[in-house]
Amino acid sequence: MALNPLRGRVAYIFDEVNFDVDQIVGVKNIKITDVEELAKLAMQPYDPDFATKVKPGDLLVGADNFGYGHPHYPPMKAMRHLGITGVIAESFSPGYWRGEISMGFPQVSCPGILGFVRRWDELEVDWTTHTIRNVTQGTEIAFEPPPQSDAEMIEAGGLVPYLKRQAAEQRERKGSEHVQGA
Repeated sequence: MALNPLRGRVAYIFDEVNFDVDQIVGVKNIKITDVEELAKLAMQPYDPDFATKVKPGDLLVGADNFGYGHPHYPPMKAMRHLGITGVIAESFSPGYWRGEISMGFPQVSCPGILGFVRRWDELEVDWTTHTIRNVTQGTEIAFEPPPQSDAEMIEAGGLVPYLKRQAAEQRERKGSEHVQGA
């Protein structure tokens, strides 16, 4: 198992503790299912030009307990649609973490990240060394490695592909045990 490094710019820094991701698209829009429409609404209260500034590969940075509240998927679906490839935060709300990991969306828990970056800095997340390099500033900070099952889920692309891979590996082991025992 090897997660590909994340490399991108800090597209936005959410410095509010207990940030509710529903605010990204607005609570009144949470039931919208059209990802194009959600992407147009994303970040309007924070940066109305966000959709034109963000590039594929960009990252979000958050404060403590990022994702607090009811873990709804539309806001982060909109962010992924715009090209965001992961979130680095001081810490995460457990419900948000579980939901996004199950979608295969990389989350990096990194105490101290708020003091380590500025908006638009280019970062590289190295899953092997558990470090984040601020390429722009030439600095490095360690992060907490995710549990192995979460890393495997991210690598697989989410919960469903992860479970399918686990089932296939189990069938393969049973098949080779059957052949050896024959």
